[in-house]
Amino acid sequence: MKKYILSSFAVLAAATLFTSCNDMLDTDPRVTELTQATFPGKPADVEALNAATYSIMNTLGGGDQSGILNNPFYWWSLMSDDCYGSGGLQDNVAKSLHHFTTASSNQYEQDFILLYGGISRANNQIETIDNVEWTDAQKAQRNQLLGEAYFMRGLYTMWLTQLYGDVPLITSTVITEEMWEQASAEEVIYPQILSDFTSAKNLMKPERANGSGHADKFAAEAFIARAWMFWAGFYKKVGELANGDATMQLVEQEGCQGGTLSKAEVVAGLKDIVSNGGYKLCEDFRSLWQYSNSLLWDEAHDNEDGTGNLEGTHAYPFIADMKRENCFDQPGMGNGNTEEIFQIQFMNASKWAIGGTYNNPRMYSNYLSCFWGLRNGATNDNGRRDKTYPFNQGWGQGTPSCNIWDDWTDAERRGEYTDMRKLSTLIDLDNELESYTYEKDDNEESGYAVKKYADVNLDACAADNDSWWSKCEGYSSSSLDNKQQGDHFEDYYLMRYADVLLMLTELTGDPWGMNQVQARAGVPQTGYSLKAVQDERRWEFALEGLRFNDMRRWSGINSGQDSYAAKALQAQQGKQIVCYGQKANKRSLQHMTCSWAKRYADTNGFLPKPQAQMTLMNNKMVQNPGWDEGTPAAEWTYVVLY
Repeated sequence: MKKYILSSFAVLAAATLFTSCNDMLDTDPRVTELTQATFPGKPADVEALNAATYSIMNTLGGGDQSGILNNPFYWWSLMSDDCYGSGGLQDNVAKSLHHFTTASSNQYEQDFILLYGGISRANNQIETIDNVEWTDAQKAQRNQLLGEAYFMRGLYTMWLTQLYGDVPLITSTVITEEMWEQASAEEVIYPQILSDFTSAKNLMKPERANGSGHADKFAAEAFIARAWMFWAGFYKKVGELANGDATMQLVEQEGCQGGTLSKAEVVAGLKDIVSNGGYKLCEDFRSLWQYSNSLLWDEAHDNEDGTGNLEGTHAYPFIADMKRENCFDQPGMGNGNTEEIFQIQFMNASKWAIGGTYNNPRMYSNYLSCFWGLRNGATNDNGRRDKTYPFNQGWGQGTPSCNIWDDWTDAERRGEYTDMRKLSTLIDLDNELESYTYEKDDNEESGYAVKKYADVNLDACAADNDSWWSKCEGYSSSSLDNKQQGDHFEDYYLMRYADVLLMLTELTGDPWGMNQVQARAGVPQTGYSLKAVQDERRWEFALEGLRFNDMRRWSGINSGQDSYAAKALQAQQGKQIVCYGQKANKRSLQHMTCSWAKRYADTNGFLPKPQAQMTLMNNKMVQNPGWDEGTPAAEWTYVVLY
């Protein structure tokens, strides 16, 4: 079996090599005994700096602070109309996100700190790279490492400003008084982000990273498109990008000559990925997700001729019709698959304990699998195979909404087709897990659960909490002290080739890219319309964290309660949900303080800037609208609904 439990750059030393304090202004990625004058001194030192810069992604993808996963894409899923907050009665952070409220002034501080920590590490890498006396033969290596640093700085800065809006733009390890001032995302921060991605594109080698976890030229081109489309749609309010344009002035720096960036250049980058990247869609959409692994497939196909015996208690018929060569753990599928352009990787080294900000022991596990896992049954009855097979236990936070199921089903009905992605993405609890019961403190339950990233059990596993990963080549339990918390190694996709195809259609109006995505899903191929692109993006990337920022850019800033996003969020009102595990006595879903439309319109989808960080910067940052004194505190303060 292919070896999956690894990460080529996220070695254990990467997170501990550099120290960082818990506040943004004190973040210092350099080893205490070393200075910028002496370190790095050789190429291997720059590789170590590079690993430390990337390792922030692991803390985001696997870290757990204050009862919430740090992954910003998980946050954006909870803030969209595709998820409820749900979970148990005590899980107030997840519900706060979904209702655009907060239970404390620093509730959303962790990602603010982590992202600035990543920016600081990238800045250090950029500033010190020429401490090394690079030979002519090493010039390509030097440029690749510098390009990766620019890429990661652009990526962390983009996530930061999409979460918190206008924030300080930090482009140096020496933070001046002027840098403390918040900058305009529209006029200052996004031009820097796009310049960083442009530098990355021009400096990195014109070849694929091939699932190594590193950025490459093609990842840079793809993120140029994603960043430019958000800027043009959200800030410049270009409602339909196929028929509009916006030009940005870039910043002159190494790898970027300044000048302007327009839609034509963004499109050219995407076409380069298509023509020269060597990516292709996996034949079967299910190949992307770990529930299609061959070990589970084999349990359903226990006859020598491969026809299978689906009458057994623990056969999983949903993947029985797959080709075995398309299973998640087969060559070209799953982790490192043919459409994976950039991702967060994980490895067999996670621990149960909650640790420090930059060295959380859970950082090497894709903790999303735990947060989205099933809460099933009475207390301490989670994850029993007779009730949840083939899925494992977890916290049940971020339940898929009734809206995504209902809207998807309506689209199928109107088009008279079946979209195979719906049941590849969502678990229909009533029909797939007939014995499933709710925990007594479950709330905001829709009747659906997440199938993407869901942890998977096997009959072959020794205990209920064992994951299928324990049967993979390279697995070792010696470093783990809690398998249910630690055994999650599926890559978190940050950019897939399907996104390149759909961005191309949205930018050009040519349905060719969208038609490829539709064909794989088994749905009718259609001509271009903005509505068709919006639907395809929602179905293809459901629960991957892209929906919320798509809604924002299709709405435009300050578009009020009649915007695309506000109306989509408000459509959750009145949906029937299960609370306290009482399936027979459903409640009508209500916003906890006012309405989703009002909270979105008031905030434009931004979170509050952490008060502790504002104080640290001498209150030179201004609190975001919707979270400030101009909005009644009762509208943004968490309320216990259940």
